[in-house]
Amino acid sequence: MATHPPGAYLAAMMETAMRNRDATAQFRRMMLTIALAGVLMVAGALWYLSLWGPLRLHMVIATIAGVFLSVLLGCGLFAAAFYSDKSGHDARARDATRKGRD
Repeated sequence: MATHPPGAYLAAMMETAMRNRDATAQFRRMMLTIALAGVLMVAGALWYLSLWGPLRLHMVIATIAGVFLSVLLGCGLFAAAFYSDKSGHDARARDATRKGRD
């Protein structure tokens, strides 16, 4: 069994905590940007629909829900994948599955 310097475990834990903090901050910025993009897309879709006739309440609600949630879901899943990679979750899962094969 290998021995490690006394401070190595603490240093590794601090590095992981800092990486998680940075990844979380970046994820929040990405989600805010995605939400802003969703709002802009909804505004653009409503503007486009208004060119073809009057906007009715049910059409506005459906457009807001459809466009905003589609943008949020599609982009949010990509943001979650980037967060998983940057926070080290992917590396831990990869290492755990490799140990089982070796």
